[in-house]
Amino acid sequence: MNVTIVDYNSGNISSVINSFKEVAKDKVNIKVTSDLKRIKSSDKVVLPGQGSFKSCVDALININGLVDTLNEFAINNKKPLLGICVGLQMFADIGYEEIETKGLGWISGKVSKIDNQKGKFKLPHIGWNEINITKDSKIFKDIENKSHMYFVHSYEFVPEDKNVISATTDYSSNIVCSVEKENIFGTQFHPEKSDKIGLKIIDNFINL
Repeated sequence: MNVTIVDYNSGNISSVINSFKEVAKDKVNIKVTSDLKRIKSSDKVVLPGQGSFKSCVDALININGLVDTLNEFAINNKKPLLGICVGLQMFADIGYEEIETKGLGWISGKVSKIDNQKGKFKLPHIGWNEINITKDSKIFKDIENKSHMYFVHSYEFVPEDKNVISATTDYSSNIVCSVEKENIFGTQFHPEKSDKIGLKIIDNFINL
């Protein structure tokens, strides 16, 4: 099996790479690349994201043909794709970080700044927080509800269809922290930084 982590210069993704390789061991071929042929031929794709919504979208667009290849992979061919942090946020139609920026449009919704209730809550939301699993998601197999995951973000994904939400976390309000729509999965938290439970989520995705 081939799992490709998309490298599109979105920031330091070394922890994502290391965690996937740790889980995969020698059983799964993990490749880090922006090569379109490699992505097309993969069984699964991971879309990490570090930085602002706009900078990540711009970085995707700057690699000629990458957005079309990801659309073909996830939307047309219905192969499993996991978005992490801004990788999840880019599923949205639109994001409002820096300036209004068009997203991939895979899951209808928007990305807007977390309401920190006039300074009561610090932004970015950094650290461990409890998640509330709201539906039976494949990537949460054998994960206990109320597990703690590691977060670093100031913006949140607000999907139009609440049925895609697979987990939320409480930080100033109920924030969507995981989605599942058919073959498309996303986590706002960082499974690669969430200790053994995070590695289990990565293992669940690899074994879909």
